[in-house]
Amino acid sequence: MKLVMAIIHDEDAFQLIDLLSEKGYSVTKLASTGGFLRAGNTTLICGVDETQIPDLIETIEKKCKARKQITSVNSAHVSAGEGYVPYPIEVTVGGATIFVLNVEEFKKV
Repeated sequence: MKLVMAIIHDEDAFQLIDLLSEKGYSVTKLASTGGFLRAGNTTLICGVDETQIPDLIETIEKKCKARKQITSVNSAHVSAGEGYVPYPIEVTVGGATIFVLNVEEFKKV
């Protein structure tokens, strides 16, 4: 058995969860926060048989495409009283970071 953890963009979460559920995968959804943009992410956890890994990863890749987005950068080192104005930058968001881990033991009680 394998444990698959996928960190995805919040906007992709509900469609992916629906698709995985339709395919018969059990999915646990966790709210998470990214470090660079401090934006909301979703971490999905699935316990699957090793033979299901290719289909699961392919399904995640289909629904979680990387895309460009304009966002404002705020500096944590400048106080609001100093007149700092955030400036827009283009960043890549979306896609998925996928971890596949070995499961030593599994119990469902």
